[in-house]
Amino acid sequence: MHKPTKNITMKLNELLEIAKENLKDLSTLQNPDFRLEQAELKGDKKTWEIVVSYLVENTNKRGNPLSALTSEFQFLRLYKKVEINENKDVVGFYIFNNRE
Repeated sequence: MHKPTKNITMKLNELLEIAKENLKDLSTLQNPDFRLEQAELKGDKKTWEIVVSYLVENTNKRGNPLSALTSEFQFLRLYKKVEINENKDVVGFYIFNNRE
């Protein structure tokens, strides 16, 4: 018996909202500035593979008094690859490597 396939079409904004909801606790910032950087429908796996970036506080600041004069940033932007299935569930969460 043939099992009907679900349509996994989602809008880009919908993909970003799903990722934001699932990743929001990874940043202590009130506004982590989530951004959808790329999205690809993986039809063979029936999933969306997306890359999301967001801000986190830079906890690796140096204790050097001269560091205030350098270009040390208060925040860092992290990039994560997220896989979302046809049921809008996050089924994969990976360190993003742009060399893949």
